Amino acid sequence: MSANSFGSRDTLRVGDESYEIFRLDAVEGSQRLPYSLKVLLENLLRKEDGANVTEEHIRALGQWDPGAEPNQEIQFTPSRVIMQDFTGVPCVVDLATMREAVNDLGGDTAKINPLAPAELVIDHSVIVDVFGRPDAFERNVEIEYQRNRERYQFLRWGQTAFDEFKVVPPGTGIVHQANIEHLARVTMVRNGQVYPDTCVGTDSHTTMQNGLGILGWGVGGIEAEAAMLGQPISMLIPRVVGFKLTGQLQPGTTATDLVLTITEMLRNHGVVGKFVEFCGDGVASVPLANRATIGNMSPEFGSTAAIFPIDEETIRYMALTGRSEEQTQLVEAYSKEQGLWHDPDHEPVYSEYLELDLSKVVPSIAGPKRPQDRISLSAAKPTWRRNVRDYVHDDGIENGVDEASAESFPASDAPAVPGDGGGQPASHTTDRLMRRPNNPVKVTLADGTQTEIDHGAVVIAAITSCTNTSNPSVMLGAALLAKKAVDKGLTRKPWVKTSLAPGSKVVTDYFERSGLTPYLDKLGFNLVGYGCTTCIGNSGPLPEEISKAISDNDLAVTSVLSGNRNFEGRINPDVKMNYLASPPLVVAYALAGSMDVDITTEPLGTGADGQPVYLSDIWPTPEEIQQVIDSSIASEMYQQAYSDVFAGDERWHALPTPTGDTFEWDANSTYVRKPPFFEGMGATPEPVADISGARVLAKLGDSVTTDHISPAGAIKPDSPAGRYLKDNGVERKDFNSYGSRRGNHEVMIRGTFANIRLRNQLAEGTEGGFTRDFTQADAPAQAPVTTIYDAAQNYAAQGTPLVVLGGKEYGSGSSRDWAAKGTRLLGVRVVITESYERIHRSNLIGMGVLPLQFPEGESADSLGLTGEETFAITGVTAFNEGRIPETVRVSTDTGVAFDAKVRIDTPGEADYYRNGGILQYVLRQLINS
Repeated sequence: MSANSFGSRDTLRVGDESYEIFRLDAVEGSQRLPYSLKVLLENLLRKEDGANVTEEHIRALGQWDPGAEPNQEIQFTPSRVIMQDFTGVPCVVDLATMREAVNDLGGDTAKINPLAPAELVIDHSVIVDVFGRPDAFERNVEIEYQRNRERYQFLRWGQTAFDEFKVVPPGTGIVHQANIEHLARVTMVRNGQVYPDTCVGTDSHTTMQNGLGILGWGVGGIEAEAAMLGQPISMLIPRVVGFKLTGQLQPGTTATDLVLTITEMLRNHGVVGKFVEFCGDGVASVPLANRATIGNMSPEFGSTAAIFPIDEETIRYMALTGRSEEQTQLVEAYSKEQGLWHDPDHEPVYSEYLELDLSKVVPSIAGPKRPQDRISLSAAKPTWRRNVRDYVHDDGIENGVDEASAESFPASDAPAVPGDGGGQPASHTTDRLMRRPNNPVKVTLADGTQTEIDHGAVVIAAITSCTNTSNPSVMLGAALLAKKAVDKGLTRKPWVKTSLAPGSKVVTDYFERSGLTPYLDKLGFNLVGYGCTTCIGNSGPLPEEISKAISDNDLAVTSVLSGNRNFEGRINPDVKMNYLASPPLVVAYALAGSMDVDITTEPLGTGADGQPVYLSDIWPTPEEIQQVIDSSIASEMYQQAYSDVFAGDERWHALPTPTGDTFEWDANSTYVRKPPFFEGMGATPEPVADISGARVLAKLGDSVTTDHISPAGAIKPDSPAGRYLKDNGVERKDFNSYGSRRGNHEVMIRGTFANIRLRNQLAEGTEGGFTRDFTQADAPAQAPVTTIYDAAQNYAAQGTPLVVLGGKEYGSGSSRDWAAKGTRLLGVRVVITESYERIHRSNLIGMGVLPLQFPEGESADSLGLTGEETFAITGVTAFNEGRIPETVRVSTDTGVAFDAKVRIDTPGEADYYRNGGILQYVLRQLINS
């Protein structure tokens, strides 16, 4: 029951039903708040208990100062939690382990139960093993079940053992698309109350729901577990960036081009830790699918959320996707009653403002390794030539130079709309001569086809990921482009691995209804699965002969995918350069076969009539796309696709399901093992202590992602994780991926910092999970290079605490709790960087790791730190006094000393750190309650 200090409790009648609501207008100042903060305000009013949420918290939010730096802590209680299987399995493992820990400490195991709806969608486990064949989907699902049988049995146990926990079986869709098309409530009804749907998820792209007006974001699995158990999320009232949209997209541009432009703008502006809220007259003209595409990319530009308010477009989309009339009526009535309905004539106050004229957006891609590195499509070829120098030897040139291919680099990023080129050469300045790397390699494919690949060859072209596969305009645009290409007589290049992995069965339904499926199939874009494939690193192996040619000749080949992530080492171990693009451009690059082709001016191939075919010849018009949308998409398709979404197929039903309130761990399992997080835990925490004699495990640069720290992709046979699996009787073909083995801490510890593209400056000249082991030498300079895991084991044997040094944007990317769990289990006590991404900093605290920041303007290099030093950190014991020290003293045996900023930002986070982690804190709270 809310304390109701503001007298906000009231009744709302909609149709024949009455609901309890908490009126926002009872709080002075609420009318001027941004939409997102109004949602938080309602949350506080409803959850006011005088302890976690007080009258002062509510008043502080009502009196929010948009210009102030965040300093007021509040406790946010999300309405529900959503998960995918890579991150969800360790969540359920932890909950199962917590049940045993509660029992060991004399508590009630029934307290370890979700108190709010928690839904898990199995979408990250399908791998593109089979492609370009009519049976690709069936074969990949069969292989998926063979590989993941243990994990799926475990999740089925969880579905029966825990209340309020449901699982969407494999082969259904991508979590975020299932969320916006079916699972999302928009307005919640529970226990006679109606209130905004808010949701946190164990995947950073949970923000896709922001397009529906649902506030929430990605959190680490450990924070999600706490939320499931009823614990509020500690946060500071954020700054809110108002992003005004005006104008209309031009023909030839897509939602993907728009979101890549927004990503670039907001990364440059700086929105880490802030809410972004879209406003202005232009909001009404942005289709819901485009809103969801924009919201999805929030982690790429760094904001906590990127939200659109509720309006007529929200209601239209809910009706289209099969929501009941009662639900849509309730959403509209509640939103209007609470001032949550978008009013273009009333603009809230914001902390900062940006504006984008949609007509200025141009066709774009992003790469070769970060989503924010947008490239105008007209500049893609020369930009690739410039960037490839970072990936090949001899200043970017191998085996000579094809001088005929040398050309100049465009001076500007001028608009270039597909359809304008007409096959004429682009206008170039002579600013800079860009030479093409030239190392052609002849390849004979398995079917006898003889071909040739070189640097820049597009070896993967994948229509994949939640970002775009939920958007009918780009998906049907790709299918129409495929039809026109086939009609012209074009085929994909023989070295390109093509795949189509939609976010839901609705996509294939409207492909079928429109008659476009055969054209995608003809170009090799056969259905390979419903799930997150290439974007998460589940691209599967390249054909053996292609892979061998790349490896033997060290070719810098590329992938083009319609995803949101293109980090180093993520997509495929053979592919060094990765580019994000719209689904139509993915098809276009499969036809061109190389990044060393200007697809805006050069032909994609030769047609059946012997004439060159240009992108402008096959690019569909907006009118053509809209006509197909109108004729092939209907509400009943969504109703049918989601009518029994939790049921699963015969494979799912055939899985034996364990029973019981606690899980029976299999000591021989290489997938699901009981983790050591609660071993030796007492009912009260030990005092935190200063740190001395610490060694550096890794010294890292800027933009180290959670993929670098805890990879999701393939497990190398000669890696510590590969050796562990081999020693436990697992054959190489059954290694699966790091992501699929997150229920086994032994694999994940060995996989921490094991990304093949990680560059540890402590082990110069290496790439991958290597460091120098100072336990194996009398002097630091003599320390041998070994794996990070093996070194960590030697440090643990000596009782030596460890430190990681990093640069800017440490921990960007996925909300990967194992990036923090693995760090802690390796023995790392402190991480010191120039700046953090939000989720990873939170996850480190959640595992009892102290996040510190170098003094403003300083770095490891500017302070002269090499990583060979021994570290001491003093002042940490101030936490035992119930306060958060602003800084702690860091000193080394070489005389370097500085005051590091403590990045524990709220009292709630301090409680987690004192307890050794968030799960330990929650467990003690439940036992003592």
